Amino acid sequence: MTVEVPAQTTQLRGILLMVAGSAVLTLSDAVTKWLAGAYPVGQIISIRAVFTLIPILLFAWHAGGWTMLRIRNVRMQLVRAGCAVASAFAFVGGLAYLPLADCIAIAFSGPLFVTVLATPMLGEQIGWRRWSAVIVGFLGVLVMLRPTDGAIHWAAALPLLAAVSGAFRDIITRKVRISASPVAVLTFTMAAMGLAGLWTLPFGWEPVAWGDLLLLAVAGVLVGSAQYLVIHAFYIAEASLIIPYKYLSLIWAALLGYVMWGDVPDRWITVGATLVVGSGLYIMHREARRR
Repeated sequence: MTVEVPAQTTQLRGILLMVAGSAVLTLSDAVTKWLAGAYPVGQIISIRAVFTLIPILLFAWHAGGWTMLRIRNVRMQLVRAGCAVASAFAFVGGLAYLPLADCIAIAFSGPLFVTVLATPMLGEQIGWRRWSAVIVGFLGVLVMLRPTDGAIHWAAALPLLAAVSGAFRDIITRKVRISASPVAVLTFTMAAMGLAGLWTLPFGWEPVAWGDLLLLAVAGVLVGSAQYLVIHAFYIAEASLIIPYKYLSLIWAALLGYVMWGDVPDRWITVGATLVVGSGLYIMHREARRR
């Protein structure tokens, strides 16, 4: 006898998974930022990726065994992994120079780039309402970049680059989602990150203290766990319902930034983030209505 789970319960579980996944991912970003100034970006990404595979492989085994890791269409997976690697390098690089909340807020412009790329890469038709939301969102990005100060801080381009690379990654994910399970895609991507980071070894890695190695292990386990929680949330609940809870990361980042480094988001970040989040939520709303 099969017991049917009420739809409301499933949606609530999806919301809770998204809230938990966003919080865990932000905590991992905070740990990574703590180390970003002491070690090269490639070294951090490579070592962290090794420990990321631990929870991912455990989740894969629990979900159905090693067959869940089967990959088809390797070429597209390589392209997706390349975009993910570029996004990770840019974001971790930004963490070394920018407050945590600033870095995450700028990176949240990703959905805007996904909307822009959806027409040429996926053939989706974008109406004037969503284009208006994109324009408002990009205005929010300009506000966060603070061009009125006379010059844009060069490091702000790093999370912006991470957002663009992440948008290409998400677009490609839509194309390859039927060729592999989410766990397989995630495992392939994290393995690629580990190798990409390893290629930076000849450029000079630093000796890792045991305490820092433990922090890198914690960051890796947190990233792997967070990614699985978010993916599982999308599998059991409607995207338009759970996406808004992803933006709670800004709150977690502001709190962690204040507690760990005494950072307080200024008015430019606050106003710009509000515009970016608002436009992103509206785009998701229009996407849900279109479907």
